[in-house]
Amino acid sequence: MTNQTLKRHAQKLRLSGLHESLELRLREAESHRLPHSQFLELVLQDELDVRASCQVARRNKAANFRDVRSLEDFDFSFNPSVPRSRIILHNHNPRDYLAALQNSSATSPPPVPSSTDCSITPKSSP
Repeated sequence: MTNQTLKRHAQKLRLSGLHESLELRLREAESHRLPHSQFLELVLQDELDVRASCQVARRNKAANFRDVRSLEDFDFSFNPSVPRSRIILHNHNPRDYLAALQNSSATSPPPVPSSTDCSITPKSSP
């Protein structure tokens, strides 16, 4: 099977991650003499990464945010009285976030999720 045939099959199966990285991964597999299972793992991880980034992009578009921002752009020096640890969760598991919400007392606010596809402030209505 040629590279073009592999690319055509990847395109037909809508595997855009595989389609984009196939040449690079084939060269990498040949030069490092990767076992088939490791090559397959790399190619599938590429596909998963592309799908995850597309999913975030679709969600951002559907949310219709004015500006898409990440925590890397956040100015923590703006309000030094708020500790950085209250803003950023070290464990990004949504179940842990929900458990923290349920276990929090009425006086302490829940932790803020650090996902880049969430908006902390609601969009103002016109």
